[in-house]
Amino acid sequence: IIPAILFVIFSRFSIRRETRYMLLGNALLSDLIYLLFYTLSAALNAAHVHVPKEACVLLLFLLAVAYCGGLFTAAAIVLDTYIAILFPLRYIAIMPPSRTKKIIVLLWMCSGSFPGIFFLVLSSTHSFVPCVLEMCSVPVILILTLNGTDAVKLCFWLSTTIIFLCLSLIFCCYAILYFKTKQSGIWESICSRASVTFLMHNTVLFFYFFPLLALFVESFLCINVVIRLQTGIWVSLTICNVLMILPKVLFPFLYGLRYREISASLKSIVRRKHLHLVS
Repeated sequence: IIPAILFVIFSRFSIRRETRYMLLGNALLSDLIYLLFYTLSAALNAAHVHVPKEACVLLLFLLAVAYCGGLFTAAAIVLDTYIAILFPLRYIAIMPPSRTKKIIVLLWMCSGSFPGIFFLVLSSTHSFVPCVLEMCSVPVILILTLNGTDAVKLCFWLSTTIIFLCLSLIFCCYAILYFKTKQSGIWESICSRASVTFLMHNTVLFFYFFPLLALFVESFLCINVVIRLQTGIWVSLTICNVLMILPKVLFPFLYGLRYREISASLKSIVRRKHLHLVS
């Protein structure tokens, strides 16, 4: 469904020029890149293919960039919703398409800089693990890398702080939106479009951040030798292979298909194809 939604966004000029659809397309593109590279990594491990150190480093870097891109874009979508609801008359002046393109470029630059700094620290301290591993597995490398030097642990806690700052920003925006629109009557019915949309957005964001929180807690326990290394690896495998993939599966259905323009365009494409087959 992700390529279909991306095709609709990029092929329709009226959809492509709107800020919310541009941010949605960027989030879906990040998720698609992450899923493709993670599937490649899993397939190589399942086939017991030995990946060279340089290729493994590149694969891990691309995975980190794609994941950060999806995370930062999710925060940008919430900010865009915040501006659209609280400043409806000034929204077009605040978020024109040209500025949105610059924001998307900035998001990708931030997504590349944070993993880049982390990988530079790992390479400078000579504590990168793939050189002693037989497989390029993200959970295994993550849990073993966190048992490295103090510089690596410092990068870990800095990354944790940045992610929770994004989470706090999203929570504050949603809280302000709720209290600002509480008197408007859109929350009276639990089945109203606003309530359902609010619930869906919070569900997707919960599944985005809960695996990270679980991963940080598990890594903290493993670093402080509260749990064994083998237990930490199994927990990391579960989080990375299930919980971190789940929001990327839910995102196109709960976000993309909720927009009437996208769902109507997809239905028209399917209907046109069906009519062509019948004729």
